[in-house]
Amino acid sequence: MQALHPSQACAHDIARALRQNTLKPAGIASGLISAHARCEPALRAWSWFEPAQVDAAYRRLPSGPDLPLLGVPLGVKDVIDVAGMPTGLGLPGVGPDPAARDAACVALLRAAGAVPVGKTVTAEHAFSYPGPTRNPHAADRTPGGSSSGSAAAVAAGVVPLALGTQTGGSVIRPAAYCGVVGVKTSVGAVPLDGVAAVAASLDCLGWFTRNVADAIAVGRVLLPGQAAPPPATWRVMLLASEQLGPLEPQAERVLHAAAAALRHAGHEVVPAAMGPSLLVLAQCHRIIMLYELARTLLPLGRARPRDLSTLLHRAIADGLAIDAAQYREALERSARERRVFEQALADFDFILTPGAAGEAPFGLASTGESTFNRVWSVLGWPAVQLPTAWSGNGLPLGVQLVSRQGGDGALLAMADLAHPLLDARGAGKRPHA
Repeated sequence: MQALHPSQACAHDIARALRQNTLKPAGIASGLISAHARCEPALRAWSWFEPAQVDAAYRRLPSGPDLPLLGVPLGVKDVIDVAGMPTGLGLPGVGPDPAARDAACVALLRAAGAVPVGKTVTAEHAFSYPGPTRNPHAADRTPGGSSSGSAAAVAAGVVPLALGTQTGGSVIRPAAYCGVVGVKTSVGAVPLDGVAAVAASLDCLGWFTRNVADAIAVGRVLLPGQAAPPPATWRVMLLASEQLGPLEPQAERVLHAAAAALRHAGHEVVPAAMGPSLLVLAQCHRIIMLYELARTLLPLGRARPRDLSTLLHRAIADGLAIDAAQYREALERSARERRVFEQALADFDFILTPGAAGEAPFGLASTGESTFNRVWSVLGWPAVQLPTAWSGNGLPLGVQLVSRQGGDGALLAMADLAHPLLDARGAGKRPHA
């Protein structure tokens, strides 16, 4: 029986092979360790990975036909606790002691059979200052952030599943840059016990997979309730979001190609603007995020001032300069605009919109801009990033689907049906960079 390289199998295949006894746990461990050794020296996606612990975890793998994620290797962003692994938060220095217990999301996935195998690199405390991770498609370009290691590890084929978090654009943007499926949940949909906070009213969990079916499998474990089957035909709001910032021409073409593909399949796609609301929500996001971030991270800034970047110190100072009245006003304005969006979306099934301005930018000194993500973060709505095309440089491009708060399961179900319609990458047709 041969060792399985995770790059050759999705989560569903791994769980099924184990249940059918056509694959042994030791084969997964061997394949995973091999994939890590092959990719990591250049990728730098992992902040903590111990082959001996991976072997031990698979020797202890529980058996049972009812475990939907049986044996699936799981990467975990290094702001999320995993029992027996350190939570480094993307900060320098000697690693902290191992966490005493799993975060709630990790515990749920472990109970479903998944195997946490290591901690993935995060931007400093899940904010903006980048870690060392490189884009798997081009080592001189950013993988995005702050969930950089998770997106890169999935895109490189080291693991089929990894967890991330989003406060601004920390799941959707790296998914866009690395060309994987990225899921940002509704605020409050998944408990954040054991996840380091940045801005409590904006923080939410997310995950990365290489296909939507695996993303749905994770959703069945983590999301409450079961979604009703999607309608046969959809009414889709096309929101190019030009008011937030410019789209690269090739990203704009991909967005409109997706709209055309949906129309060709019999769905109705209606262009919309929502310009004033988009701008107000982007401003509200900045105020709310900085105000809450400053008060969350101020103790850390005082306890470890030399370990924090100038960028994070500046963000804390900017947040402390925002007073309570400005913060309350931003919360109230965002609530009003949420009602505007809810009314506008009442007759639509989802929004089709950009997830990023274009292909991953050059350089590793920044994680890119969250221009097309902040609005959905401040609304607290779920989003799914779908890879659908290659740029002329051979880099991933895609689109983002967004729905109303609490519609996570329904959005994933529609994304599963939509992706084959939208995916124009073609087997083996990636342009050479």
